[in-house]
Amino acid sequence: MRKLVLILPALLPLFACRDDAPRVREFDGQSAFQYIGTQVAFGPRVPGTEAHRLMAAWLDSLLRERADTVIVQRWEHVTVKGDTLPMVNYLARYNPGAEKRILFLAHWDSRPTADGPASRDSTVPVPGANDGGSGVALLLGVADVLERAPPAIGVDLLFVDGEDYGDFTATPQDVLIGSRYYATHQPSGPAPMYAVLFDLVADRELQIYQEGNSLIGAPEVVNLVWDTAEDLGHAGAFISSPRHTLIDDHLELQKAGIRAIDVVDFDYPAWHTAGDTIDKVSAESLQIVGDVALALIRREGAT
Repeated sequence: MRKLVLILPALLPLFACRDDAPRVREFDGQSAFQYIGTQVAFGPRVPGTEAHRLMAAWLDSLLRERADTVIVQRWEHVTVKGDTLPMVNYLARYNPGAEKRILFLAHWDSRPTADGPASRDSTVPVPGANDGGSGVALLLGVADVLERAPPAIGVDLLFVDGEDYGDFTATPQDVLIGSRYYATHQPSGPAPMYAVLFDLVADRELQIYQEGNSLIGAPEVVNLVWDTAEDLGHAGAFISSPRHTLIDDHLELQKAGIRAIDVVDFDYPAWHTAGDTIDKVSAESLQIVGDVALALIRREGAT
């Protein structure tokens, strides 16, 4: 994703109702952390590479074992340079007949060039342990729980391709590719009440501030997520103030009328570098974000 500088309006009042009922910890951060290791072992998941193909096959297999239904979106994307890339999104659906639905998403590709501010070599690809790997691991951890304990509402887990391929300034058509495709090829049926994008969510020093475009596009969803984190005792990781404004997959969903926000820890020194490796992420951070994700599902199912 790309950072923007933007003057934000004052924080809007909280809309979400509190729920002080005790909750059972369902998400397994240690188990989800293993999914990061598997992804990194494939190598950088750059579209058009063997690692990308292997990752796609692995995702397809896991999701078919866990979800009620899986929708696969395949297409070819022609880049500004004229390269043709095979792309694929996966949509894992739980309780597909439910009218009341929420959508969680993450990108599963990794960046082909380590061109972040702290990068020492821009000719190498990014391993993507946190940037890509953590969001996928989070969603797969949620999938594990929902397979064992199906949700009372409809839940869609969307794995989008091609978020990080091109240059966010020079070639904007070559980034956010999968979310843009999904936004214009949504499956039939009820639209989600809201969507939450999970990106860079396993930093060992987790600090998730409220993202600027999320506050502008869906402030009530931001408040719901941060209230839920506070209810769970995770206010130290989910900080109720704005800090960064980002170009990320949630914007393509917002353009399609979906109330989408970005849950992202952008204060990550290894962002877009070859140092985005598994030693920079932790199961404890995944546990915190996974707790919040599952609590959102159970909270919506109880109302």
